[in-house]
Amino acid sequence: MTVQELEMQARRSRLGLPLIGLLLGLGGCVAQGPYYEPREPDREPPAVYTPSQPKPQQQRPMPPPQPQPAKPAPRMSAHPRFAPPPGGNCYWDTGLGVYVLEGERNIFYRERIYYRWDNGWSYSNSPHGPWEPTDASGVPAGLGRRFH
Repeated sequence: MTVQELEMQARRSRLGLPLIGLLLGLGGCVAQGPYYEPREPDREPPAVYTPSQPKPQQQRPMPPPQPQPAKPAPRMSAHPRFAPPPGGNCYWDTGLGVYVLEGERNIFYRERIYYRWDNGWSYSNSPHGPWEPTDASGVPAGLGRRFH
């Protein structure tokens, strides 16, 4: 339909001039297309590497990480909640959750009870016995996990 035919139809209808204005306005949008704001080009396009190409300024490969020895659990001279054993040289082992008596082999202390590992668990009220046998459920959790 041409503009002249539209004018003729507009004169015949009640809409007339507003219809012509609307159609001409929409026609301009279709002819022009969408507007895009121009962008500045990137300063450097990202480099694309293929496995067959060496990377520029390639550095020496890093040596594989060496396994680190396990760090011993931190030692504290005393625990804020649990009192140390009376008269014994000891330290608090945070990993085991008990005091370790120095100079004694596998004897531990926590909350007025001594624990001893000798191919099985036993406990006593004194570091010299008498020792009563128990299983891992009768000792603090850290000791039960370490010795079994």
